[in-house]
Amino acid sequence: MDSDIRIINETSGKRLAVAGGNYRIVISGEETDNRFAVIEMTVPPNGGPPPHSHPNTHETFYVLEGEVEFKTEKGKTVVSKGGFVEIPFGGAVHCFKNTSKAFAKLLCTVMPAGLEKIFEAVGQPVSEGDFLPVPEMTEERKNFLQNLDEKFGQKTFPPDYLD
Repeated sequence: MDSDIRIINETSGKRLAVAGGNYRIVISGEETDNRFAVIEMTVPPNGGPPPHSHPNTHETFYVLEGEVEFKTEKGKTVVSKGGFVEIPFGGAVHCFKNTSKAFAKLLCTVMPAGLEKIFEAVGQPVSEGDFLPVPEMTEERKNFLQNLDEKFGQKTFPPDYLD
């Protein structure tokens, strides 16, 4: 890995439509020897991923703007601007949803890198400010997502799993 300090501006990185949101891969595992990746997530009202777990990934979220409802098997909590969430290794089931009427922005770090590869596989390239609808859950899409889960050691649960 290059030992030079890197400065990444706000327009750099790949932008993808993921889970109804606009995700920007700020720095990928390819750039960090797979030690970590950082993803900026802009989440519209009602946006957010389904419940999922990834036992081999340590994940953190810092809320930059707005608020999201964060759910785990222990309950749900609204996390607002300046709030921080840590998902340690081990596979705790979690998800978040923007239950407000305003956009939320999160900074997500994954260690080791790899989760951004799932986003690249499921997402579609978009520009800043573009939000695509979540793709229809056809049998083909279900199979595709299940194969991704297996490939990346993740498990996805039904949307109401944590209700």
